[in-house]
Amino acid sequence: MTQPLHAHSRTSSKCDRVRGALLGLLIGDAIAMPVHWYYNRAALQADYGTVRDFMEPRPVHPDSIFWRSRWEAPSPELDILGDHRRFWGHRGVHYHQNLHAGENTLTAKLATEVWESLHQCGGYDRDDYLKRYLELLTHPERHRDTYIEECHRGFFTNLGHGRKPERCAVVEKHISGLVTMLPVALYYAENENEGRARAIEHLEATHAGKKMRIAAEAVLSILYPVLRGVSLAEAIREQCAMQRNPHFGFPFLKWVEEPDERIIGNRLSTACYVEDSVPAVIYLVLKYGDRPEQGLIANTNLGGDNVHRGGVIGALLGAQNGASALPQRWVDRLLVSPEIKYGTIH
Repeated sequence: MTQPLHAHSRTSSKCDRVRGALLGLLIGDAIAMPVHWYYNRAALQADYGTVRDFMEPRPVHPDSIFWRSRWEAPSPELDILGDHRRFWGHRGVHYHQNLHAGENTLTAKLATEVWESLHQCGGYDRDDYLKRYLELLTHPERHRDTYIEECHRGFFTNLGHGRKPERCAVVEKHISGLVTMLPVALYYAENENEGRARAIEHLEATHAGKKMRIAAEAVLSILYPVLRGVSLAEAIREQCAMQRNPHFGFPFLKWVEEPDERIIGNRLSTACYVEDSVPAVIYLVLKYGDRPEQGLIANTNLGGDNVHRGGVIGALLGAQNGASALPQRWVDRLLVSPEIKYGTIH
């Protein structure tokens, strides 16, 4: 390993750590957005070089399997594709072709909806979030993202079959669900028991099932100690020692001595399924715990589902190091509201 696993300095305030986690989530998503789901790293390098800053997505994506995706709206008012429908089923289409440099994918935009709902309601309100969720998804011109994940398609299919919104979630296995859960956990930074319960409640509104709950518990088990001032290395070592969650059953302390490419894409898949993507997150935040810039750059250039890994990695690295440790060029160029970027966290 090129750098030691330093203990956290504990100099940042909890407010700075919460804000750092929120910004880190959004930055980790935005920087990886142009090279999302590149499974061929040589193609990623050929198209973008080593990604170190926000970039515009190219219109053509050589690794895109978008052409396999199909979905029919159960009714006109439940159409979540809109004008983007014309791109579905065609080869080479970039998943996020209409987004700008520094802009977030639909998943991270949903995370900002969660954050705004929490503050406007004074706590987690599932019904308020679901109202926002339905409004955003049925107006795709608002988020401008071309690709709509399976979980959302399944949700709206169930809705069209007459289910109530709170019962439309499908059984899931993708790391993207953890991204929208994290703002709930951050909001309750001073009340961990409440935060865990509400974060899981939110997760299950769109990403149901045992796999998602176990993955969420793994991430929360390191997030909350870090928000208290414990280092990521300490929190991960403790979870590895206890072996209460299968996502910690890997030799992370040995792996950090090896090149990232030998771990992510070899021992762990770069794909979106939680059984590999959550251990990949743990490995990367252990290795880059006090180097958030290098960690997010490394994750981005590893390809695969780097956007959703990046959201979780960014949140954890931001939680340890605080907003003040994130590169200001990234914060300034992030295309989110000033309230989220610069607002005070209470």
